[in-house]
Formats: sequence, structure tokens, C-alpha cells
Amino acid sequence: MIVRHLLAPLGCVAMLLAGPALAPVQARTPAARTDPVAVALAALPQGARMGLLVVDDKGAVLAQASADQRMVPASTTKLFTTAAALALLPDPTAPDATGGADVVLEGPARAPDVVLRGHGDARLSSASDCTQDCLSTLADALASRLGRGARVARVIGDDSAMADERWPSGMSWDNMATGSGTAISALTLDDNLAILPIASGAPGSPAVLAAPPGVTISGTVVSQTGGGAPFTRQMAVGSDTWQVAGTIPAGQALTVPLALADPAAHAAAVLRAMLVARGIRVSGPALARHRSAPPQPPSSTPLARLVPPPLAEDVALTLRQSQNLHAELLLRRLGASGTVADGLAARQAALAPAQLPPGSTSLYDGSGMSTYNRTSPRALVALLRWGLAQPWGPLWQAGWPIAGQNGTLKGRLRGTALEGQLRAKTGTLMGTQALAGTFPAASGRVLTFAVLVNDLPEGKSATPAIDSLLLALAAAF
Repeated sequence: MIVRHLLAPLGCVAMLLAGPALAPVQARTPAARTDPVAVALAALPQGARMGLLVVDDKGAVLAQASADQRMVPASTTKLFTTAAALALLPDPTAPDATGGADVVLEGPARAPDVVLRGHGDARLSSASDCTQDCLSTLADALASRLGRGARVARVIGDDSAMADERWPSGMSWDNMATGSGTAISALTLDDNLAILPIASGAPGSPAVLAAPPGVTISGTVVSQTGGGAPFTRQMAVGSDTWQVAGTIPAGQALTVPLALADPAAHAAAVLRAMLVARGIRVSGPALARHRSAPPQPPSSTPLARLVPPPLAEDVALTLRQSQNLHAELLLRRLGASGTVADGLAARQAALAPAQLPPGSTSLYDGSGMSTYNRTSPRALVALLRWGLAQPWGPLWQAGWPIAGQNGTLKGRLRGTALEGQLRAKTGTLMGTQALAGTFPAASGRVLTFAVLVNDLPEGKSATPAIDSLLLALAAAF
């Protein structure tokens, strides 16, 4: 299977622009009190390498190790993307009027096509308990407009507001079958995950599988009282065809999330089912319309459009949960064309005032799933200090996970001096762990830091070394 790279490499993010409020971070020889760094380096699994920079509120270096080394940043890449989104996109505290989805009718009045159009918002939901940004709201509006018993032809999911670039360049193909690597589309529903319910039957009998709309399921799962092959699922890469096998315990049920390869087609299928349930006669199939399709004539005014909650909420969710799909959509929204290349260029321009060291940073996606990405601890610290000094800085930091309390840091540093105090973005990929943010030292000064660990051996973690180092630095300063 060939996975196509979707964009050419972008040049390094490297701008020099003086800012009077922030003195550039200058390297200096670490003093004896940075001994915790040596301890942390010695505690790393054999073969791993660490880059570190810690500065005080004036930009003075308190601790460092390979601070200028270019390393894989993993999901700390989301700090670059969300900072640019807050800097460039419309008021993040107001309803997200440029996002959302809408519905229009195309074709003959007697049996028109229903077109569901996405605009890059990641929060459209089909959940039964949905209260905002709900697909059912659009289905209700269509049913009210058309009337029960009305006839429509096809239901089309249109994601042509953005280019048909569904996966980041440099993302490992085996992530495509997981919630971390589901396809990116301007028309996103339920985080582009479909749920496969599996209900067991009598022992030895096939379980009952209900394929989600727009998804093809093959294979058999057997109900078993004990033992047997474990349940497995396998995606045909780049498609919404899945094969299942194995067993589940008799008397139990599973709900299995499936990553989508064509989110627009799935969203259309879900809307089609909603319309049928509301008494609309749908004679045609559900299908997708991507930007690569032939140009369509201008559509009529939308019959209904959703306006999602403020973008700040999505930025916080993206950072706190490290949500890859949301980060990729934010990147694509930065450029007017909806392409990855324009999003990368817009992010680079927006972050020019951050004074990232020349040659320090090369980024190819919005989420950090790309193994091509590189940055240095010094560049991350420069980004953090610049961003926190912006008018939107407090809003940005409010979305960072808090040690021992929420997000991807909920289980870390509990019961320590940094619980509830350290705010930072995590990053995790195979062989990579990263953390970048702020914490208060014993002196009361707020320290800004970035630590990147690469080349971790399989099955090894740098978390104990990183957390012990940060605790020691907090006590030392």
C-alpha cells in the first residue's frame, strides 16, 4: 500500500524581529546549581537524548542541555498552531461564525439533492444528547422546510471548502486506523470516528454487528464463554472498509470506534438516515463531494447554518486533550485557500515576532503527528514567552493541561509541589516525549521551560526523569 505524501516540505520557521517587552533568550554556561540536569541525563534510558532549556521571568537561562539541538517535538507542535490561530482567526471569544456546517438544496425542485457543507469546524455532532453544533438541528430544519413525505434525491457531503488533503505529510500510515490519525476534512462529524456496536449471542454463535452509516464491515465475531482468539479489527488503509475477527465474551457487548477515511461521505450517510427517520423520502445514495471533483454551480442560500461556540473553546480542547484532528483543521483555517501549504505559510508569518532562532524549526503539519517536524528547546521557550505576552496569551495558557488535574497531565506530578502549579503541553510519539510550559519556583518566580526527549528505546519512558528534573529545578530556584 502506498501512502501519498500530501505536500512539499516547508522551509524553516525562522524570523528575527525585536520585541521590546521580551529580551531574547541568551545561552550561558550553567552554574553548579544545574546539577539536576546531569542527574536527569543519567536517569534517561540508554540511547535516549534530551534537549532542555529553563529560563526565568527575565529570560535568563537557569538550566540547559543541548538547548539548540533540533529534535522531534511531537504534540508540542500544537503550541505553534494554536498560537497562530489565536493571532490570526476572528475574535476567539465570539461565536465561531466562519466555522460550522450548513445545508442547501441543488437541482430540480421536485426531487433536489440535499448538500451538507462543512467549513472546517471540528465540533459537529450526531450524539443523541447533543446540545450545540448538532447535525440533528440541520435535519430538523430540512424536515420543517420540505414537509413530511417530501422527496429528495441524493444526500451529498461537501468538504470542498478545504483541499482534499486527509493526512499530514510524514505521519506513520498505521496511525490512520486510530483516533489519533483519522482523516481530516472540512466536513467533520463526531471527530471523524464511527461507532461499531457488537452484541454477543449464545455461546458459539456469531455476534450481531451493526455497520455504521457509510462503513463496510466484513468478517465474523463469535460469542464465547471462555478462551478463544481475541477480537481484532483491521482497516483497509485509506478506505472505510474494515475486517473484524475473533471472539467476545457471551452476554457482553462492545462499542468499537472506527477511524474514518472519508468523513464527508460518512456525514452524508448519517444525515440521510436522519432525514429518512423524519419522514423524508430519499431516493438516491449518500456520497461525498471533494475539491478534486468537477466545479459545481453556485448554490442557493443555505436553508440552515450552524454557528459553533467560540473558537477559544476548541483551542483549549485541542491543547488539553492533544486533539490531532482539531489541530489540523485549525492549521488549514489559517490560509484563505484551505490548503496545508497556505496554512503552514500563514502560521510561519503569524509567528515571525516570536524571534525563533534561525534554522531552529521546520514544521510540516498542525498536530505533531509528522515525524518530519523539528524544533529546539530554545525555539519552544521563545514561542512560549512571546505568546504569553500577547493579548490572547492568558486565553492560550488557560487551555494548557495542568499537572495532576486535567488533560494529558492529569496523572502526572500528583502529590508534589507542582501539582496544580505546572501548566504545560505534552508531546508523545514513538521514541519521543516532550513537555513545554511554565511552573513557579520556590522563589516565587515563574519559570518557562521546554524539554524534548528523542530516541527512546521501545517500551521505555522518560517521564520519571523529566518530572524529577522539574521538581528539582522548582526547589532549586
